[in-house]
This record gives sequence, C-alpha cells and structure tokens, in this order.
Amino acid sequence: MKVVFPFSFLLCCFFLLLLDSSTALPLCLHLERPFTINTTIGFCPYNGSTCCHSTEDEGIQKQFQLMNASDPGCASILKSILCARCDPFSAELFTVQSTPRSVPVLCNSTIPGNSSQSKAAVQDFCSEVWDTCQAVSIINSPFSPSLQGQAGGTPGNNANATKLTELWQSKTDFCNAFGGASNSESVCFEGEPVELNNTQTPMNTPHGLCLEKVGSEPYLNMVAHPDGSNRAFFSSQMGKVWLAIIPDEGSGGQLELDVSSPFVDLTDQVYSDTQLGMMGMAFHPNFTNNGRFFASFNCDKDQWSGCNGVCSCNSNVDCDPSKIGNENGVQPCQYQAVIAEYTANGTASPPSSLSAKPVEVRRIFTMGLPFISQHGGQILFGPNDGYLYFMMGDGGGSGDPYNFAQNKKSLLGKIMRLDINNIPSASEISKLGLWGSYSIPKDNPFSEDKDLQPEIWALGLRNPWRCSFDSERPSYFFCADAGQDLYEEVDLITKGGNYGWRVYEGPYLFTPTESPGGNTSLNSINPIPPISGYNHSEVNKNEESASVTGGYVYRSRTDPCMYGRYLYTDLYAGAIWTAIEDPQNSGNFSTTRIPFSCAHDSPIQCDSVPGSSLPALGYIYSFGEDNNKGVYILASTGVYRVARPSRCNYTCSLEKATTTPPSSPNPSHSSCCSKFFSGYLFLHLSSFLLLYIDFV
Repeated sequence: MKVVFPFSFLLCCFFLLLLDSSTALPLCLHLERPFTINTTIGFCPYNGSTCCHSTEDEGIQKQFQLMNASDPGCASILKSILCARCDPFSAELFTVQSTPRSVPVLCNSTIPGNSSQSKAAVQDFCSEVWDTCQAVSIINSPFSPSLQGQAGGTPGNNANATKLTELWQSKTDFCNAFGGASNSESVCFEGEPVELNNTQTPMNTPHGLCLEKVGSEPYLNMVAHPDGSNRAFFSSQMGKVWLAIIPDEGSGGQLELDVSSPFVDLTDQVYSDTQLGMMGMAFHPNFTNNGRFFASFNCDKDQWSGCNGVCSCNSNVDCDPSKIGNENGVQPCQYQAVIAEYTANGTASPPSSLSAKPVEVRRIFTMGLPFISQHGGQILFGPNDGYLYFMMGDGGGSGDPYNFAQNKKSLLGKIMRLDINNIPSASEISKLGLWGSYSIPKDNPFSEDKDLQPEIWALGLRNPWRCSFDSERPSYFFCADAGQDLYEEVDLITKGGNYGWRVYEGPYLFTPTESPGGNTSLNSINPIPPISGYNHSEVNKNEESASVTGGYVYRSRTDPCMYGRYLYTDLYAGAIWTAIEDPQNSGNFSTTRIPFSCAHDSPIQCDSVPGSSLPALGYIYSFGEDNNKGVYILASTGVYRVARPSRCNYTCSLEKATTTPPSSPNPSHSSCCSKFFSGYLFLHLSSFLLLYIDFV
C-alpha cells in the first residue's frame, strides 16, 4: 500500500497561561524526547531512558570536578543535582513557567498521596541540600542568586562568595528560590532519577463509541472557527471551503451550510486527482481581527502559471529529476505542494465575514514533488507558539527510493515549523534559500543539529495523515503516519524526533527494493518508536491493505468515558482505536480497539454495512474538532459526531454525573482566548476513493 493580537487579548491569554499548570511528560531540556542506552553512562547514574550522550556526561563530570567540593556528602549531592540534566524529565525539572533554571526544582516538602512521583511522600530534599552544603566552599556555584534570577545573599553581596551561607540569607530564602513540590501535574528532584507512580485511579473503559450523522457531504478538512463560536469551516478535496453552523449534540439538528455558496472557491488554483487536491487549511489564531487564513494544496505547473516552485529532487539532495522518469505520463515536479495565504472579506468586522475572495495575498511555500503520491499536506497552528506546522510525506515511490525521509537536506518526509508572522524580504528569502515567504523560528532543531534544514521540526515520516495537539496538554503532538506493506503507526512528535522511515516501518525493519538515493544505516539513527498502531492484516485480511487516519485526544464532556483517549481509525472504516497514556504522564500508551455504532435517533439516518452491525461510513478521510471539543469523523458518506454513549445503548457510569456542554458562546476575545490556550503546557480534508492508496 501507498496509500498580531490586541494588547487586551494578549493580556487575557497571558493570565490564562499562568493559571494553567503543566503536566509532566518525559522531555529533555531542548524538548527532545529521551533516548534509550544499553549501559550506564560513565559519570551520571542513568541507564535505559536518558537525555545524555557520553559527551554531555563528560561535560558534567568536568563541571563537577571544577567545583572542588571538599565535603564528600555535599559532593555526592552536587553530583546528583548536576546529573539531573540527564533525567528523562529534565525539561520539567529545569523549567518553571517557561523560565530556565540553573538547578532542578528541589523537592522542598513532604507531600501526601497526590504526588505524581513514585514515593508516597516526597522528602524535603531542598533542606537536605542546605544542611549538608551550607558551609562547604563550591567554586562556580550553581546556587548563585544571579543565576536563579533572584536577589539573595548577605549584606555586601560578596562577588567571591562560594558558600550557601554567603549567597543566601537563610534556608527559607534558599528553598523559596530553588524548591518546589511534586503534585499530580509536576515533578521535583529528590536526589535520584525521577520515577512516576505506576498506580492510578482505575480508568472507565468505554464500552463503545456512539456516533450521530449530522451531514451528508464528504469533506477532507474541518477547522473550528477561531472566534470560539458554534461555527466551523469544512473543505473539499476540489478546493472549496464552506462555513457551517454546528447544532448542539442531541438536538436533532444538522450542519447548517449552503453548498451552493462556499466561503471561498479555490478550484481554479487547485489540481485535484485521486491523491492530489486541497489537503489542508488553517486559520490564523487572530483571524477574527486580521482575516488571515491559509490553504495547503497541490497544483499542476502545466495548467497554472502560479505553480512555479523549485523541484524537491535536486542537486542539494543528490537527486536528478531526469533520472526519475515519468509516472503515468507525469513528469517529476509537474505537481507541486503549495501553501498560500488569503484574506476574508470585511476585515473591519471579521466575525460577520461569510465569504472571501480567491485572491492570493502571499505565497508561503511552493515545492515540486518527485512522484504522484504521499504528499501529506496538512497545516495547523501550534497552540503554544503560534507557528505554522506543515506535514509533508516522503514524495512517493515504492519504499522512498531516494531516502528523502532520512535526508536532513530534504524537506520530504518531514514535519516543518514556519513563522508566517515575520515576513522576510525577497533578498533574505534568496539569501537563505527559503521555499517561500516565511521566517525560521530560532528554536527549530537546526539550532542543535546543523545538518538539518532549518524548516524541519521532525523527520523520518512516510506520509503523515492527520496530526493534532492535545487541547489540554499542548506539548502532546500526535501524528498518524501511513505505512507501506505491514504497519500503520501513531507517533508522539517531539522537537528533532526521528521516526524511523525508511529504516523502519513502525516497529519492523524495512528493506527497500531499490536505493538510488542511498541508504541510512541502522546504527546511525536513534528512531522513536510509535506509541500505537496496527498491522494491515488486522483490518483487511484479504488484501492486507490499510491506511491510518489520525484523530484527536477526546476532551469533550459528551462521552466522559472517552475523555483523555486519543481516537484514530483506518481509511476502510472497519475499526476505531483509542490510545491512552498508562500510567499518566509516562509517555507509554495502551491501545484498545472499540466497537462503534450509530445512534437510533441520529439526525440523518445511518446506513449499515451489509451483513454487519457497523454503520456504513464508507471511507474515513479525516477527523475534526469543534470549539466545544466535540470530535467529528469526516467520511465519504458524510459527517459524523461522537454522541452520548447512552444514545447507542452503551453504558458509561460517568455519563449521568456530567452535564451537557453549554451552548456555544458568542464570538468574543475571552472565548477565543480560553478555547485556544486552555491547558497550556510549559515552553513550548467528487472522488476520494484512492486518496491514501498507492499500489506497489
């Protein structure tokens, strides 16, 4: 198978961010995912999962030696504190409210059973540090008040001070600066590697997923209106976008939209075919004020003069288009991937804007595609950083023959992260070799890996088909990646993460049939395994063909037994899975295949699969999420919404204890702000039948 905000709005969001607490997730200091080593590194006592290679370990050892702490007890404590940079939770330990720290958060109180850490009571390690080291001379002490960004020390502020008693007035001041508590949403350091509780409240496993059909048209994309209202945009593969009003769940209502009157019609620019078309759309977080929105689509340079990007097969990646040959009569890079910016009409009063002109404001990105298939194309804005994320497949061909996904100089098989708010000049674009009008976020992974193209956020993907951020824990970035012969996977995306293709297909080693672009050795990469997935034979035993469709972490109150579970499915609509972190905050997920059916009182009657109790969804192309966090399935037979389980006679013990979500609020700055930034975590879409399928 191949298948810019007003000040009052910013102030509102700033305070909401401060009020929402972080949730611990294994992440290293630069927000990379921890990696696994087979032996303990030389100096720091970490094995298995860690954030330190041998070079970092050696650097920590040298730093420790230079401190020249004479007391053995204090020296042991200092070593553990310095080595905490290797802890899988080091990003959490060394960052508080987005502010970097010189030392980890030191546990400073005895915590009862709500601690997220393994011990029933986390000890007062901060006091232990003070009591043991207060009178010990520590050269280049990491406990300097200036390093912590706070005032401290005794009168006179001796610049040559080396002892804690010279740097800080008291234990209380010291622990106010360096201490912190462990609770259900954060961790602290107590002198040894962080371990989370392996026990938790029993989960209410859902008995099934209930759906109601609210629309009869097939769509490829759904994006909630940024104004926080009960409206959403739906788009077709052909390039039309509609603005719809969404009815309340259980009201008996259907989507309200006029098919004959689209919000915008981009069909003159979009080239649509079985695997080509308008692949994504995104609306600026401040769309209600600036009217900016973006479309990701494919074009044909033989049919449209605006389709004029550089070919992704070029000398920079050791690829010669003349040697590829045509595919079904199509020349290499005849089809291109485009991100274009547009504006809504009536931006003086944008919330009432019901249409937009198909006039391109700015070309964000254009790149020629070597083959016909596997182009990804989804775009979305990061909820924390406001940058545009662009999901790009490996460009096609059986087994990624040119090894684009692992080539750090190629943008194929990658997730990109672009700044579309800071627009460079034409000379800057040319000088930097950019693919369009965007800037590079300074904290993209290239800042740590100079071999990477600066646009790249993550690599080693075959065809990422639908990604999403968890609305309550935005650092959890899920992407479903379509496989080739054996396996469909779901990945948890982290900065600079390598997800293995084409060295691996999911958990399996992959052997390409041809390698004109060379190979990547197994030992040269540290691939991140999928958190969930399935074999092709599980969903299509006859043809063993499959294609994963990624969804959302369910955060609506409509089905409380589904809450917190990541939903995903397969193109062939024969199965739906949920993945849930178990235990919570561990980065480990357990997967369950769940039954699903259609509500007997569905607004639009659902057909059934002949000889089966399953609703006839046809082919599932995508998922959507509204401003109440309701989740939708976009299928070839229409639009389906997750409904209350009792409407399908599924039992959920929590259903009666919850209330129906309130009617959608009117558009306002406050609702927009709360919808987009709740659950803030530290630092940072005619014919669809063969949309994902690429026969080998």
